[in-house]
Amino acid sequence: MQNPTIDEVRRHIDDIDREIVALIGRRQAWVVEAGRLKTDRAAVRAPDRVEAVIAKVRSLAADAGASAEVVESTYRAMISAFIDLELHVHEARADR
Repeated sequence: MQNPTIDEVRRHIDDIDREIVALIGRRQAWVVEAGRLKTDRAAVRAPDRVEAVIAKVRSLAADAGASAEVVESTYRAMISAFIDLELHVHEARADR
Protein backbone atom coordinates (compact mmCIF):
# COMPACT_ATOMS: atom_id res chain seq x y z
CA MET A 1 0.00 0.00 0.00
CA GLN A 2 1.48 3.29 -1.06
CA ASN A 3 1.01 6.36 1.12
CA PRO A 4 -1.50 4.88 3.57
CA THR A 5 -3.44 7.15 5.87
CA ILE A 6 -3.02 6.83 9.64
CA ASP A 7 -6.50 5.29 9.82
CA GLU A 8 -5.51 2.60 7.29
CA VAL A 9 -2.34 1.88 9.22
CA ARG A 10 -4.33 1.57 12.45
CA ARG A 11 -6.84 -0.78 10.82
CA HIS A 12 -4.00 -3.04 9.70
CA ILE A 13 -2.50 -2.96 13.18
CA ASP A 14 -5.91 -3.80 14.70
CA ASP A 15 -6.25 -6.77 12.31
CA ILE A 16 -2.81 -8.03 13.31
CA ASP A 17 -3.66 -7.58 17.01
CA ARG A 18 -6.70 -9.84 16.55
CA GLU A 19 -4.44 -12.50 15.01
CA ILE A 20 -1.83 -12.14 17.77
CA VAL A 21 -4.45 -12.46 20.53
CA ALA A 22 -5.89 -15.58 18.88
CA LEU A 23 -2.39 -17.10 18.72
CA ILE A 24 -1.76 -16.20 22.37
CA GLY A 25 -4.99 -18.03 23.21
CA ARG A 26 -3.75 -21.12 21.37
CA ARG A 27 -0.39 -20.90 23.15
CA GLN A 28 -2.14 -20.48 26.49
CA ALA A 29 -4.10 -23.71 26.01
CA TRP A 30 -0.81 -25.61 25.62
CA VAL A 31 0.78 -23.78 28.56
CA VAL A 32 -2.15 -24.83 30.75
CA GLU A 33 -1.69 -28.42 29.58
CA ALA A 34 2.02 -28.22 30.40
CA GLY A 35 1.16 -26.91 33.87
CA ARG A 36 -0.96 -29.99 34.45
CA LEU A 37 1.88 -32.29 33.42
CA LYS A 38 4.83 -30.78 35.26
CA THR A 39 5.81 -32.32 38.56
CA ASP A 40 7.09 -29.32 40.55
CA ARG A 41 7.56 -25.54 40.58
CA ALA A 42 11.11 -25.81 39.26
CA ALA A 43 9.81 -27.64 36.19
CA VAL A 44 7.30 -24.83 35.67
CA ARG A 45 9.95 -22.10 35.94
CA ALA A 46 12.44 -24.04 33.74
CA PRO A 47 15.01 -21.26 33.20
CA ASP A 48 16.99 -23.35 30.70
CA ARG A 49 13.85 -23.83 28.61
CA VAL A 50 13.08 -20.10 28.81
CA GLU A 51 16.51 -19.26 27.42
CA ALA A 52 16.15 -21.89 24.68
CA VAL A 53 12.82 -20.33 23.65
CA ILE A 54 14.38 -16.85 23.66
CA ALA A 55 17.25 -18.04 21.45
CA LYS A 56 14.75 -19.70 19.09
CA VAL A 57 12.50 -16.64 18.75
CA ARG A 58 15.47 -14.31 18.26
CA SER A 59 16.47 -16.50 15.31
CA LEU A 60 12.90 -16.51 14.01
CA ALA A 61 12.84 -12.72 14.31
CA ALA A 62 15.88 -12.42 12.10
CA ASP A 63 14.24 -14.69 9.51
CA ALA A 64 11.06 -12.57 9.61
CA GLY A 65 12.83 -9.22 9.39
CA ALA A 66 11.69 -8.30 12.91
CA SER A 67 13.77 -6.67 15.59
CA ALA A 68 15.32 -9.44 17.71
CA GLU A 69 15.33 -7.06 20.69
CA VAL A 70 11.60 -6.32 20.38
CA VAL A 71 10.81 -10.02 19.95
CA GLU A 72 12.95 -10.97 22.94
CA SER A 73 11.41 -8.30 25.15
CA THR A 74 7.90 -9.31 24.09
CA TYR A 75 8.58 -12.99 24.67
CA ARG A 76 10.18 -12.42 28.07
CA ALA A 77 7.06 -10.53 29.19
CA MET A 78 4.76 -13.18 27.70
CA ILE A 79 6.73 -16.07 29.19
CA SER A 80 6.71 -14.41 32.61
CA ALA A 81 2.92 -14.05 32.47
CA PHE A 82 2.52 -17.63 31.25
CA ILE A 83 4.79 -18.93 34.04
CA ASP A 84 2.51 -17.21 36.56
CA LEU A 85 -0.51 -18.85 34.92
CA GLU A 86 1.22 -22.21 34.73
CA LEU A 87 2.19 -22.02 38.42
CA HIS A 88 -1.44 -21.33 39.28
CA VAL A 89 -2.57 -24.33 37.20
CA HIS A 90 0.15 -26.53 38.68
CA GLU A 91 -0.69 -25.52 42.26
CA ALA A 92 -4.43 -26.00 41.69
CA ARG A 93 -3.69 -29.51 40.43
CA ALA A 94 -1.47 -30.23 43.44
CA ASP A 95 -4.20 -29.06 45.85
CA ARG A 96 -6.55 -31.80 44.68
